Amino acid sequence: MRILSGIQPTGRFHWGNYFGAIRQYIEFQHEHEGLYFIADLHALNTIRDAGVLRQNVQDAAIDLLALGLDPAKATLFVQSEIPEVSRLCWLLMTGTPLGLLERCHAFKDKKAKGLPASAGLFTYPVLMAADILLYDSNWVPVGEDQVQHIEVCRDLARSFNVHFGETFVMPEAKVVEDAAKVPGTDGEKMSKSYDNTLAIFEPVKDVRKKIMRISTDSRPMEEAKEPEGDHLYDLLKLVASPEETQEVAAIYRRGGFGYGDIKKRLADASERYFAAARERRVELESNPQYVRSVLDQGAAKAREKASEVLARVESACGIK
Repeated sequence: MRILSGIQPTGRFHWGNYFGAIRQYIEFQHEHEGLYFIADLHALNTIRDAGVLRQNVQDAAIDLLALGLDPAKATLFVQSEIPEVSRLCWLLMTGTPLGLLERCHAFKDKKAKGLPASAGLFTYPVLMAADILLYDSNWVPVGEDQVQHIEVCRDLARSFNVHFGETFVMPEAKVVEDAAKVPGTDGEKMSKSYDNTLAIFEPVKDVRKKIMRISTDSRPMEEAKEPEGDHLYDLLKLVASPEETQEVAAIYRRGGFGYGDIKKRLADASERYFAAARERRVELESNPQYVRSVLDQGAAKAREKASEVLARVESACGIK
């Protein structure tokens, strides 16, 4: 199976990015053909500073490699280095009904909140469809909130196939059932939009400070508490060993503890969990030529497949 997924370089990766998506990339690469791209074209919808975007792309590549993405097993590349994706996006756009895009939740949500919404955001699902269809992707791992975009992709592929003959491989959404729903420092979903994130590679002291400031409830220390659903415990489960997780669960149910102790355990466990990745990141950061070579080789491999698919599409619709 060919699996494709992209991640936007809109800032440094946090625990939500890792446990919700990147960890699954690492697991899939051992069993499937994986193509993973840094979605800088999509990121232009929010980043309007060239220097920031370039640095974010570089950081994203280093972070993904440090976290375990293996270029010998998976293809890593930058979205904009595959010009075929923009050409395919236009071919799909010509057959995309306006109503279909108006129903997409990302655009609707921003519009409902009175936030600025660009044409790029409005047509985001079409570029996403081009990303998927350009590589004959079979599976696209997504969370529940992204399933709609895969359905849009399938609608566009189906319409094109009806008009011009069987051209596109029909992709399927692979909803990652075990993808962690990571709470932020305020208990809400971890998101850069909410400023409640724990970045993976920020200084250890800064992570510890953020953890120690995590808001907790005001129940008395002696009161027994159910651990499941408590955001401190939910975060601990992600980074602690099963033995420590069980031990802390028993402490919750027994009562008579302070949240400060749990926070210290969480900070220590997170430091251990990401220690090896931190060491690899230091090595990679000192070798930018290697990182660039990985991206160049990934782009060359991706373009080989993209050129094949685009030629097929253009021939089908009469461009060539």
